Amino acid sequence: MAPRNWHFVVVMMVIVLANHVYGGFDDGDFQYWATAKARFDINKDWHGTVAEEFRIGDDAEKLYYRYTEMGIVYDGLADWLSLGFNYRQVSERKGNGDWIWENRPHLNLTFKGKLGELAISDRSRFEYRDKYNAKDMWRYRNKFTVKFPWELTPLKLKPYVAEEIFVNLDQSGIIANRFYSGFSLKLAENLSGNIFYLWQAANSDHSWIDTHILGTQLEFRF
Repeated sequence: MAPRNWHFVVVMMVIVLANHVYGGFDDGDFQYWATAKARFDINKDWHGTVAEEFRIGDDAEKLYYRYTEMGIVYDGLADWLSLGFNYRQVSERKGNGDWIWENRPHLNLTFKGKLGELAISDRSRFEYRDKYNAKDMWRYRNKFTVKFPWELTPLKLKPYVAEEIFVNLDQSGIIANRFYSGFSLKLAENLSGNIFYLWQAANSDHSWIDTHILGTQLEFRF
């Protein structure tokens, strides 16, 4: 083989390996998502929140996503309705290994109620995605949650299920669906926890990719 052909082969191998290390994850990838959140009660109608999340993919070995968020929530409109405005800054590792930033303000309307002994909620989220290196867009997310009244084990685990859909409002339609199954629990007077399994199906390059996620959340209340 001529020397210049060897150079071509070496360059192609480097590109393939780089994409393998930093690119999208395989169908059926296992991930771990960890969230810490703090809630600050201002008065009976208003409270503020701050949150941080890290996501580790590629069989829970590589950090590829993180965000920091702050927001304010108003509960004074009605017992069955909450209105929140949040700002989230996202950084995500892309195919070349660089961290790409995104600013994401979002408005949340959450409807709450009871169906017998079940506690149900439906959250509508309208996000504006201000991207660093791509076209900005609006996205709608709807998350429907059912909380069961049971308390399981001495830890008093409370089970719940939820489903969330993601819709790009640029006419590309539904681009992701998530199904949650988990437990919430009280760890201390001002500390609660949440552990869940999440199955996600996301549209990537016109094919649907499944991801299996173990998630944990801690919420401090002040």
